[in-house]
Amino acid sequence: MATPAFEDIAETFDFLDDWEERYRHVIELGKAMPPMDPAVQVPATKVDGCASQVWILPRIEDRRFDFQGDSDALIVRGLIAVLHALYAGVPVDQVGQIDAQAALARLGLDEHLSAQRSNGLRAMIERIRLLAADAG
Repeated sequence: MATPAFEDIAETFDFLDDWEERYRHVIELGKAMPPMDPAVQVPATKVDGCASQVWILPRIEDRRFDFQGDSDALIVRGLIAVLHALYAGVPVDQVGQIDAQAALARLGLDEHLSAQRSNGLRAMIERIRLLAADAG
């Protein structure tokens, strides 16, 4: 159950020949995200378990999940953008049903991230799932 925005990313990745191009694309996705207001970059929105500074602020509208996120690391901002494409607009009660690991494996992210980045990515996914469950 992938969103159209995530499918667009997956299709783009299919056309990129090597990991370096994919890595650059992830960074570009992060750069394209709107910046998060520093006023909401507080302990309550901070994601623990990430080597970088990461913040996720949920927005629930009409029972659909959305969030704003930011990081002090470009690649992590890009990973947040990928997660946003995966989860934004999904009904809150279906967020927990998304197999994020399988979706990210389609992009090859599971093979090319350091252990530290992979742990941070899992922490972000878990935080998103908890935020959606709390909203549900």
